[in-house]
Amino acid sequence: MSPTITSISPTAGPTAGGNSVTITGTGFTGPATVRFGGTATTFTIDSTTQITAIAPAGTGAVQVTVTTPAGVSNGVAYTYSGTPSLTAVSPNHGPVSGGSTVTLTGTNLAGATAVTFGTTATASFTVVSATQITATAPAGTGAVQITVTTPSGVSNGVAYTYIAAPSLTGVSPNSGPAAGGTTVTLTGTNLAAATAVTFGTTATASFTVVSATQITATAPAGTGAVQITVTTPSGVSNAVSYTYIAAPSLTGVSPNSGPAAGGTTVTLTGTNLAAATAVTFGTTTASFTVVSATQITATAPAGTGAVQITVTTPSGVSNAVSYTYAAVPSLTGVSPNQGPTSGGNTVTLTGTNLTGATAVTFGTTTAASFIVVSATQITVVVPVGGAGAVGVTVVTPGGASTLPSCYFYLNVPVLTGAAPGSGPLAGGNTVTLTGTNLAAATAVTFGTTTASFTVVSATQITATAPAGTGTVQITVTTPGGVSNAVSYTYLMAPAITGLSPNQGPVTAGNTVTITGTNLAQTTTVLFGTTPAAFTVVSNSQIVTIAPAGAAGPANLTVTTPGGTSTAATYTRVAPPTI
Repeated sequence: MSPTITSISPTAGPTAGGNSVTITGTGFTGPATVRFGGTATTFTIDSTTQITAIAPAGTGAVQVTVTTPAGVSNGVAYTYSGTPSLTAVSPNHGPVSGGSTVTLTGTNLAGATAVTFGTTATASFTVVSATQITATAPAGTGAVQITVTTPSGVSNGVAYTYIAAPSLTGVSPNSGPAAGGTTVTLTGTNLAAATAVTFGTTATASFTVVSATQITATAPAGTGAVQITVTTPSGVSNAVSYTYIAAPSLTGVSPNSGPAAGGTTVTLTGTNLAAATAVTFGTTTASFTVVSATQITATAPAGTGAVQITVTTPSGVSNAVSYTYAAVPSLTGVSPNQGPTSGGNTVTLTGTNLTGATAVTFGTTTAASFIVVSATQITVVVPVGGAGAVGVTVVTPGGASTLPSCYFYLNVPVLTGAAPGSGPLAGGNTVTLTGTNLAAATAVTFGTTTASFTVVSATQITATAPAGTGTVQITVTTPGGVSNAVSYTYLMAPAITGLSPNQGPVTAGNTVTITGTNLAQTTTVLFGTTPAAFTVVSNSQIVTIAPAGAAGPANLTVTTPGGTSTAATYTRVAPPTI
């Protein structure tokens, strides 16, 4: 019976031949010939069912046959193929733990029997075509050569690198605006093969591998705190924190002005201020302290005019709030420049750069109430103070100005007496007022009527009584206040209605009773021009002693503070002659 071939192994080999091919089948006995195509080759009959043959050189696909005295066997295909060749591997790196799917490209890969990473054959590979194999990388370390083995031989090697998993150790800056766009520097190890940088769940669209220890990435938009990771073919790194911060916003500044020399402590309020990196007054940066996410205290630098304050954080630049550099004030006048120790009077201050005044001080006492009328004028209610001269100070955001010893606190005037204490209804008489603190008198008043007056000294004033009636109160007004009152009485002029007797001797000593009205305040009784002794009995009666005088009629008058009476006639009678 003719021999039969059931299989050959391998079914392919190199064109140079020389490889062993095992032929299995039946009827392998007696003298025999083994041919690859038309070429006979050397062989060994191992048994009636197996022959080991040495493939001769050849090309293409041929039929392997066995010839025995019984006949020629069926043919089985054997293919002469070129030595495998690798041209590329993708990816060309992966984790040390293995497991990466690697695509090998090249030629003559169809009969691959092994794929080796260094000295380690992969347990899993698939021949996709004569030009492509996909293989699962085994575990390994460092750089290795990948080779493919086929019946035609072993390919050249292509480089594959085992890379340790990436690790992050730092991120700078670690915060930025919600809008993204911040350039962030990541430091760590095994970063060279990075394929992705992720902020939370968002992969950045832009990153650059600077080295195996550094990556620069552009933060995408985001909110809140997120974790940054780096992905390489070796895996995903540990995470480092990055915080998206809303842009800063300013809502207030206090104070909102200060001196051109700077140095004022300014409190800024707003939101998202915690990460402030700069505070700017106009174009000038200032020193500052972040108190909280809603407050910053800054020291104003020197400047002029109105400027805008802004705060810069990693999230951007805030809106601006206004701050004004104020000129130093200058105080030139105080009017009136004196007043009572009790205060309460209104004083007008004049000067320059008074706008924005925050305090007015008399000596060491701050006035509780003042109004800035203009840049050149302030009206202020004087506080309580002690008698004497004090300086007045105006404080503005631009500084302070003091006019020394320009305001005088005066004690309230005090009256102790008025002489005379009465006078005629028509006024015109001189009244001497005595007391203390009278030097700065501005008014003397009899009841409600002002009088002309002369300040003699701090303890005396002479005043001309105005017309009036009845009893009134005299007061003296000074910048120190209004004095206590002393009484003054307007008196009607005296009138004589009768004399008893109305005549007498030329010698002195005759008692005369004067009747009339308004006689109580009598100061003088005259017989002609000669004063007489008298006694006021009542408002309607006086008893007087007639002085000596020439015979004949004499005018008798009575004088009181209310004036002098109309004269009554008193006649002196000469004694009889013999």
